[in-house]
Amino acid sequence: MRKLFVLFLIFPLSLPSYPSILKKHIPDKTIVLTFDDATASQYSVVAPLLKQYGFGATFFVCEFPPNYMDSSKYMNWRQIRVLDKMGFEVANHTRTHPPVSKLSEKQFTDQLEYIETKCDSLGMDQPVTFAYPGYSLSQSVLEILQKKGYYFARAGGSRAYDPLVDHPLLVPGWAMNANNKEQIMEAFKEAQNEKIVVLIIHGVPDMEHPWVNTPPELFKEYLQYLSDNHFNVISFRAMNKYINVKKAMKTIVPDLNKKLKN
Repeated sequence: MRKLFVLFLIFPLSLPSYPSILKKHIPDKTIVLTFDDATASQYSVVAPLLKQYGFGATFFVCEFPPNYMDSSKYMNWRQIRVLDKMGFEVANHTRTHPPVSKLSEKQFTDQLEYIETKCDSLGMDQPVTFAYPGYSLSQSVLEILQKKGYYFARAGGSRAYDPLVDHPLLVPGWAMNANNKEQIMEAFKEAQNEKIVVLIIHGVPDMEHPWVNTPPELFKEYLQYLSDNHFNVISFRAMNKYINVKKAMKTIVPDLNKKLKN
């Protein structure tokens, strides 16, 4: 009697979402540099160094009260426009850096649209990414950002961004300062296995907020390390070339209970 062999293929009940959320493989050593608050040194120190190394970056701009008109502390819009012309991403950090979870829908929308209108009036691309001031966030804030078409929003958390797990409007990152070099160097190692390391940087140096100051020499040391070790250094917006944002937003449920603050 002829024996019949049947081959059974066993599939997991839940197939990985890799093919649909990721447009393509994310290279190991992918780093995103983000800069907050439009500090003056981002124009005078940071941008020239980034161009020297050929690195991408995102500048989350606002008019930080009360001294945003002090050119020794903050960039003016002419300088911000120069960053855009240099090829860097200029993104939305609200007009006045308020805790957005405490704002009404209209107040938050007004804060967003002030930056959007400024960018439009100066011939810059409309912002498609956002950074939560002080990591203040809420479900309603996420819904407004999604309704307005933002791709990504950055919080805190001191961990790598996993696009298969983390909602695009809850991207975690590491905040840099003068005293956490060891932590940042360890963070670089986590840029592997489809994960992206996002760094949160303020002034280089930061004259008004010394607790988030990064000394220029330390910043140069980081850039040299990234260059010497062939890291893929991109802007926040550029993650879009690897990640299907619409699919991720439909697939991943936002979890505001995760550790997002540093």
